[in-house]
Amino acid sequence: MSYRKVNRGTRVPVPGGKLIEEYFGAVHTGTDRFSLARMDAPPGWSEPAQTPEFGELTIMQAGQLVAHVAGEEVLLEADEVLWVEPGVRVHYENRGPDDAIYWAVCLPAFTLDRAHRDPA
Repeated sequence: MSYRKVNRGTRVPVPGGKLIEEYFGAVHTGTDRFSLARMDAPPGWSEPAQTPEFGELTIMQAGQLVAHVAGEEVLLEADEVLWVEPGVRVHYENRGPDDAIYWAVCLPAFTLDRAHRDPA
């Protein structure tokens, strides 16, 4: 098939109140080359640092997100985009007063095994 249309995503349960809806990837479509997911991280949300095997493109839609990339703090706001290379230590958190709504594209696709997260 030369194309694939997706009408909805699959909710991926995660702790901490963050909502993940995967449109392409290991969970929803069995896609391994890349994943695409919409994220909604509430104020105060944070996740463990990780050193993933995948590169990650973060596309901010609304709110703010702080990315700690290789020891440097990067503030992302609506309409800003960040690429983090594979193998680089990164940690994300929402310090803002509103939900951080963003899209994540991972190459290859996100899987928990590829994330190499620090223990919580």
